[in-house]
Amino acid sequence: MMQVTFQNQPVTISGNLPKVGDKAPDFCLCTASLEDFKLSDHLGSVLILSIVPSLDTGVCATSARKFNQEATSLDGVKVLCISEDLPFAADRFCTAAGIKNVMTLSDFRKDGNFGENYGVMIKDGALRGLLTRSIFVIDKEGKIAYVELVPEITNEPNYAAAIEAAKKCL
Repeated sequence: MMQVTFQNQPVTISGNLPKVGDKAPDFCLCTASLEDFKLSDHLGSVLILSIVPSLDTGVCATSARKFNQEATSLDGVKVLCISEDLPFAADRFCTAAGIKNVMTLSDFRKDGNFGENYGVMIKDGALRGLLTRSIFVIDKEGKIAYVELVPEITNEPNYAAAIEAAKKCL
C-alpha cells in the first residue's frame, strides 16, 4: 500500500498503481446520462484521466476548470474527470461552471474495481472510500503514457506535464 497526505496527515491508498508503459486496466464508469463508459470502447483516442476526490471541493473544481480550458486546444484528446460523485451532481457542477470540454465519470457503482486497479482508492482517514487526486494519460493503444499521484490531496496536479504527455501521444 502507498501513502499520500490529506492536510499533511498520512492517508493510505490501496491498489496497484499502473506504471508508464503498462497496459491500462479496463474500467466501466458511469456517465452523466447513467450509461456505461468503458475504456475498451475508447481505444484509438488519447485520454487524460483526471481523478479527484469530489468536484464539490475547491481544488477539484479548479482542476476541472483548468482541464476544461486546456482541452479546447487538444484535438484528439478526451479529458475525463473521474470521482465517486453521483453522475447528476457532477453534471450539475459542470453545467453551473460552464465546463463543456471535460466529461465527468462516476465510480459510484464500483463496477470493476476502478480505484483498486488504478491504485487510487483512499482506505483510511476522513476521505476513505473516495479516490485520491491523480492523473493518468492513456495513449491510443491503451497504454499508460503518464502517471501522477499527487502527494498531497489538497494540491493541484501538474497540468502542463499531463498536457505535454497527451500531446506526445497524438
